[in-house]
Amino acid sequence: MNTNIRFYKDRVAINCLAKNVENGSMVWEASEGYSAIGVLSNQFETVEEGISYVEAFRKKVPCVSVGLGDGDPSQGFKAAMIAGSTNPGHVNQVFTSAGFAAGYLKAKGAENTAINALISPTGQVGMVKINTGLLSSKEPDAVVTVETAIAMLKDMGAHSVKFFPMGGEKSLEELKYVAKVCAEQEMPMIEPTGGINLANFETILKVCLDAGVKKIMPHVYGAIIDKETGNTDPEKVKLLLEKVKKLV
Repeated sequence: MNTNIRFYKDRVAINCLAKNVENGSMVWEASEGYSAIGVLSNQFETVEEGISYVEAFRKKVPCVSVGLGDGDPSQGFKAAMIAGSTNPGHVNQVFTSAGFAAGYLKAKGAENTAINALISPTGQVGMVKINTGLLSSKEPDAVVTVETAIAMLKDMGAHSVKFFPMGGEKSLEELKYVAKVCAEQEMPMIEPTGGINLANFETILKVCLDAGVKKIMPHVYGAIIDKETGNTDPEKVKLLLEKVKKLV
């Protein structure tokens, strides 16, 4: 996996949102560079608008994570197109669009951008939902073993498993199994996402560390965003980094 994401001790980075370039720069500094700053593709009317914004963002923030927005499958194509033209470091995809993103980014020479793919908890340890795409998400659930899902993602050229929505610690036992299989099948990275906050961050991170996954990038969004300003709070990012340093 080639990516310009910086990982603390080559293991952990934090994925956070930012309201704007200024806020993103502050968050980046607060994380000491061990982060990918999220920019959601659903805020742009066109791919071209997104490309311009991410290019401006990267002048202040070296690593950008082009996101979908709450796992929105309608944004997969747009996110991949933006990432292909900006080589931001990280791009989010749903399960069914990971292969397209991998092919497109390779064709565009975006070699430093890691691609994740979204699989979802089912309430049953060892089983995950993979029909997270635009059309498939409207059909009856496609539930497969974690082993099969991760093997399929590797077939498609994805570099990371995004496990969402976790509901905080609600899906902790499922995460533990997904992380174990990631380590066994040598999937380079795992990204637990959904309901992660300052209180449960260490618990969730430790599960992934203990499983032996090479790289871990928890997504921490709403819990560290100031509700009045809409900015991600740099002081809370510093607290997250302290927790990372405590565990790694």
